[in-house]
Amino acid sequence: MAQPFTIVGKSTPKLDGPDKVTGRTRYLHDLELPRLAHGKILRTRLPHARIVRLDASRARARAGVLAVVTGADVQQHPFGFAKDQLALKRGKVRCIRDEVAAVAAETPEIAEEALELIDVEYEELPAVFDPLKALEPGAPLVHEELTTNRHHLRYQFTHGDVDRALAQAAAVVEDTYRLGFVTPACMGTMVAIADWDPAGNLTMWTTTQVPFIYQRDLGEALGIGGDRIRVLQPPVGGNFGRGLDLYPIDVIAALLARAARRPVKIEFDRVEEFLACPTREACAIWLRTAADRDGRLLARDAHVTIDGGAYTSWGSTTPYVMLSTVAGLYRVPNVRFDTTIAYTNNPYSGSMRGYGNPESTFAVESQMDDLADRLGMDRLALRRLNAPKPGDVSPQGFVLTSFAMRECLDAAAAEIARNPPPPTPGWKRGVGYAGMFHVGGGARIYRSDGCGAIVKLDDFGKVTLITGASEIGQGSETVLAMIVAETLGVPLARVDVVNSDTSIRPWDVGTHASRTTFVAGNAARQAAEKVRTQLLDMAAAQFDEPAAALDVKGGWVFARRDPQRRVQYEAVARAGHFRGGGRMLVAEAFYDPPTTMLDKDFQGNVSAAYTSAFQAVLVDVDPEIGRVVVRKVASAHDVGRALNPAAAEGQVHGGIHMGLGYALSERLVVERGQVVTQTFMDYAVLKADDMPEIEVRLIESVDAEGPFGAKGLGESGVIPVAAAVRNAIKDATGVRCNELPVTPERLLAGLGAAIRGGS
Repeated sequence: MAQPFTIVGKSTPKLDGPDKVTGRTRYLHDLELPRLAHGKILRTRLPHARIVRLDASRARARAGVLAVVTGADVQQHPFGFAKDQLALKRGKVRCIRDEVAAVAAETPEIAEEALELIDVEYEELPAVFDPLKALEPGAPLVHEELTTNRHHLRYQFTHGDVDRALAQAAAVVEDTYRLGFVTPACMGTMVAIADWDPAGNLTMWTTTQVPFIYQRDLGEALGIGGDRIRVLQPPVGGNFGRGLDLYPIDVIAALLARAARRPVKIEFDRVEEFLACPTREACAIWLRTAADRDGRLLARDAHVTIDGGAYTSWGSTTPYVMLSTVAGLYRVPNVRFDTTIAYTNNPYSGSMRGYGNPESTFAVESQMDDLADRLGMDRLALRRLNAPKPGDVSPQGFVLTSFAMRECLDAAAAEIARNPPPPTPGWKRGVGYAGMFHVGGGARIYRSDGCGAIVKLDDFGKVTLITGASEIGQGSETVLAMIVAETLGVPLARVDVVNSDTSIRPWDVGTHASRTTFVAGNAARQAAEKVRTQLLDMAAAQFDEPAAALDVKGGWVFARRDPQRRVQYEAVARAGHFRGGGRMLVAEAFYDPPTTMLDKDFQGNVSAAYTSAFQAVLVDVDPEIGRVVVRKVASAHDVGRALNPAAAEGQVHGGIHMGLGYALSERLVVERGQVVTQTFMDYAVLKADDMPEIEVRLIESVDAEGPFGAKGLGESGVIPVAAAVRNAIKDATGVRCNELPVTPERLLAGLGAAIRGGS
């Protein structure tokens, strides 16, 4: 019988919803400060060149210009994942995103005009835009000091005897899957505001997802201690992983503000956002999969090639997750995984929702379909046979506790077959399937994966949760408030969440890896449990009962043996404050999951729980023009426990939208280092009326470690979509599309090749 909850498990509107839909929410773009100056950045137009001369004298003389900074006249330090770039470039530029100067002025228009007055003379250098060509002898070096374009990051993993398994297999499929650049396309473009006080302390307003890591990294880039930086996070208009790193815009805003002695705001317009926003990495995945005659997987052998771009951000680290998918999506006893990551003169990539998993899932699930064809086996039967179960341990040592992949498979398969929309005459119809394996209980990529929480109960019954977790639009503030209200036994309306200021909130490693509900939720619950204990201890004297004989629910403290003996919880708190020897009702907790970092061999249990999902997609294809219309998506997700079902379903809907764009339309075109797609006129984000019927099923496996049994969900919706769409197109047409997006041109080419091959 399900545990009776008052708040948890019920669909609850987001607490910030009313302000957002009525326009009351003030995003960072809306923020104005006294004496605010406006910053603009000058970027190179060449992907690889030496800076011969830079003259900013005319810009400095322009009326209304407050400061001009270049790499030659400010002190700065390398930053980024590999500490391989400066915010303002010196001596050389390596991609068209490179910043060579910046201006602060009274207005954005003056700052823009001043950029035109900066004279820069370049000596153009040979450039390289292909990661494999970048490794050829004699290729132009992106970073001469490294003496090679081969990246120091390399992800190599071996488990079992792959070659022997391949030799003994009844069926082996092999192919290469190519995935290009895509951009997060956030509604809010990148923006930063910096302000120094007279004592040399810096306040930054930012849309970062990792405020405490950001605080440390920005301090290092500026050559000051993180203790001198205060980070404020206004509401975020989208991130999807974009806010995981420190970027030049942040450092340059601080440098300009220091030079101008005024607060400075830099905000990208949409063209600059397409140019300078970090993207999902471009990669090629070569994969072989082997199975015995019954369909049991024997081995996977993978090699991933990544275009690292000119500098190292999180895009170059995505094989960390790609490996987990290759080794963990379905049971496979023998695994080999290797990578080639190269510097090129293309823009560099960052973290984006799913963090390498949509890419590797596309390869793995495409190959599962092709393997079923090779074996003459039903596609679902092959997946059901190889689906992991609770208690399994992956080749990397990931321990599956709660895990409901088979239940998700059955739910999605049943839903896609129910009441299908009528087919379009003359079009071909197909159904495709894909599963997903991901972390659901944090991901220990730092020494700590923890989050702090402070819960305070005041005289009036107002409960304040001060959490380290960042709200980036995913609804975490609401679910954390629900956890606290349920734990304390108070109405949800009495709980506020505070999480926007690093000088007040406790430490957290950041919002990523679908970790917030699990990690921050556990911290919030533990702190609330302590306050609950304090409240009942206070009530014990008033009731003349031991605390163990009391309970609190629905805002009332009552005696368990006689529930009619009750007092409102705020009256208990007030009485405890207004007496001799009184005390405050406040408690803190820090939850760090019981996990380990991967060792040098990429072994370890990085998450306290793992989650799965399964999607089925119904498509109609017009074979005359190659048009694909997705008619229905059925998406089933193992959520542990759905704390806020409506919000969970909304997360899945958003992920499906992003995944369908990845599958069919979105492509950031980069040609010889230049970003060609610079507006929404030519970068094809799906519109509302492009979206299909979506049915979401939440499968509750109730995880023992999660708060009230919950697991993470934030990335699950996007991960399997492209693979399921590809497999549906193959089911409809017979064409195996191994490159994304599947545009009409690519599909027609495949159909033409199939006709020629058949003749």
